[in-house]
Amino acid sequence: MPTQRITFPGHSGETLSARLDLPAGAHLATAIFAHCFTCGKDIPAARRIAARLAGMGIAVLRFDFTGLGHSEGEFANTSFTSNVDDLVAAATYLTSTGMAPTLLIGHSLGGAAVLKAANKIKGIKAVATLGAPFDPGHVTHNFADAVPQILQEGAAEVCLGGRPFVIGKDFIQDVAGAELTTAVANLNAALLVMHAPLDSIVSVDNASEIFMAAKHPKSFVTLDDADHLITRSEDAEYAAEVISTWASRYLKLRHPAPPIGAPEGIIRTSEADPKGFLQDIHAGPVHHALADEPLAYGGTNKGMSPYGFLSAGLGACTSMTIRMYARHKGWPLNHVSVDVSHSKVHAQDASTKNTDKIDGWTRKITLTGDLTEEQRLRLLEIADRCPVHRTLERASEVVTEFA
Repeated sequence: MPTQRITFPGHSGETLSARLDLPAGAHLATAIFAHCFTCGKDIPAARRIAARLAGMGIAVLRFDFTGLGHSEGEFANTSFTSNVDDLVAAATYLTSTGMAPTLLIGHSLGGAAVLKAANKIKGIKAVATLGAPFDPGHVTHNFADAVPQILQEGAAEVCLGGRPFVIGKDFIQDVAGAELTTAVANLNAALLVMHAPLDSIVSVDNASEIFMAAKHPKSFVTLDDADHLITRSEDAEYAAEVISTWASRYLKLRHPAPPIGAPEGIIRTSEADPKGFLQDIHAGPVHHALADEPLAYGGTNKGMSPYGFLSAGLGACTSMTIRMYARHKGWPLNHVSVDVSHSKVHAQDASTKNTDKIDGWTRKITLTGDLTEEQRLRLLEIADRCPVHRTLERASEVVTEFA
């Protein structure tokens, strides 16, 4: 997934820092991701969701709001309204580059901001929120003890997430006067609300209020026991999968044909977690899978191992070949299943210098239907004609080069 570091002018002219995650193949649509209160564009949930959408052909712009991260400006001078205006500025920038956004995604207060901004941005077809408050003023409970001082003195420093921030009086007054009922009710886009029932920062009641205020099409998906920041990789992965699948329905993506010279398309594997072994595998813009190693070998066991994928290819090809032959013959084959096992573990093979053929696959084929013994034996022979079977049995050539 290629990522570009870009900048664009925010609501008041300060330069905002952003990352534009681009599809490796065809660009089918564009999304904007708005981060949570005092967070930034590089939180794990934002990175994971951006990666998944980019794999589908959807470019994602994630940026730091004014005064946060690498963006210019004073955070003390910002407000909920300025966040909304920054989102509009981001959309304006993308439109100027020929990449007008059609999807908005917002986390926590960023979720409230995308709900407010959606009708200010032309062409938005879908909006997704994660742990968003229905009342933006809810955010002040994070520093409730300091609110009287802020209102009296005009500003005060508070500690949020272990970091100091200066909160101004204008922020308190602006967020207190913000309301989402009208914006949500008039949302001219599909809505996906995602929230964790045990969220201790923004209660799940907020999700109910957002959902009830919205008109159809709208969807609600629980994040189960995820925390508010969606810090666990498995929760971020789940949120990314749901958003990417849901968004494809409303963005009506038109997938391009496979590239010339590659009729089966290109399989792209990229790291999902550089600290482990988890891999994103994309077969063009349509199909996605995860590859990983078992826990015993330092992985997180979130996907099949590389040899598991080889075994799956052999099993699927075997079943398809048998079905194709039986269908051609008009034989009464009701069902095929193929169990495949591999004789060695990938991690043990990684350091071996043995060049002999040490890999072995065992297939156990189950055929159901009113077949004669002669037909069953013939289908067993046909299994050996499976193209993947033949590939595994003969020597192959792998050409490696830099992209």
